[in-house]
Order: sequence, then C-alpha cells, then structure tokens
Amino acid sequence: MEKICLDDIMGLEAYEKVRNDFRRRIIELKKKRRLSVGDKVSLVFENRETLIFQIQEMVRAENISDLDKIREEIQVYNGLIPDPGELSATLFLEMEEQSHLREQLLKFLGIDEVVYLKIGDQHSIHARFEEGHSKEDKISAVQYVRFPLGPEQIKAFSEEKEGTKLVIDHPNYRAETVIGPETRKSLMEDLAAQGA
Repeated sequence: MEKICLDDIMGLEAYEKVRNDFRRRIIELKKKRRLSVGDKVSLVFENRETLIFQIQEMVRAENISDLDKIREEIQVYNGLIPDPGELSATLFLEMEEQSHLREQLLKFLGIDEVVYLKIGDQHSIHARFEEGHSKEDKISAVQYVRFPLGPEQIKAFSEEKEGTKLVIDHPNYRAETVIGPETRKSLMEDLAAQGA
C-alpha cells in the first residue's frame, strides 16, 4: 500500500470545503472495518484512506499550516500503513468507569501476547503490537497492531468457507468475534492494493 505524502494532504481551506463529504465517506468505511471483541475491546482496521482522514483531522484540530509539522504527522501515520501481506489496526481498550481508569487498564497488561486472528482451524496469526504502549506498570488505552499473513493464510482468509475470528485470550479478558463478509471484503481490498 502506497505511503502517504504531502501532496495527499489538503490545505485547511480546501479541506473545509470537502470535509463533510469526506467525513461521511470515512465513517461509512470505518463501519465495515470496526470490530468489537467483547464489550471492552474494539479494533479499527486502518488503510491509506482512514489514515489520510486522521491526518487531515489532526491538521484541522491543531490548525497546523507549517509544512514540516504536517510532514511529521504524515511520518507518524505512515507507520500504520500495512506492509504487503499485513493487516494493520488500531486497538482500543474501552473503559466506562473513568474514576478507576488506571486500575482497569492495568488488568489488560500482557494483552500484546494474546490477540490473534484465527482463520478456520488451521491458521492462527498473532498480532504484533507496536512497542512503547505497554510497560510493567502502565498500558495505553490505544494500541497499534499488525497481523502478518503469508500467501496460504491470505488464500484461506479470502475464501468464504473459511470462518475467520478475532480472538483475545487474556486471563482477565476472553472474547472473540467473527469477521463478517463485508469486513472481510474490505480487508481483502487492502491486501489486493498491497499486491499481496
């Protein structure tokens, strides 16, 4: 999947003119790409379009016009663009009780070792988490994950007969969800765009 460059990002005035339509389109796209795994974890699978939107919104929210600062944002978000044969997602730990947020989050320490994509009965792909979002006594509510798929796994994922699930098997949180046809189709488009 092609990395994002400065030419992909609109100036503030130009973005304001198209923002409502662009935002609506991305909301519809994300509906297909957002999966709840139980009641406290959700993942949004990212692609070039979703990340361009995030950059545009960041530039808008912070009123950034300095090209070097925009390039810095692009560099950060380019780190989330999936490499060939990968799916990339933002994982959210969703806590309702804000008064005990830290304690609730700490219950998820070690989640980076127990999230995987299960394709049929033959393939389990463990998520690779971006480093720096979890330490012995601290964990971020937002994590970035990648699922590296080999050719056999991509083939199995693309076949409708192979059921695919997102699974979390943590001592404090066990949940799974099936990846439906609409989500699978959207993710297959990502893999095709990567030449995978």
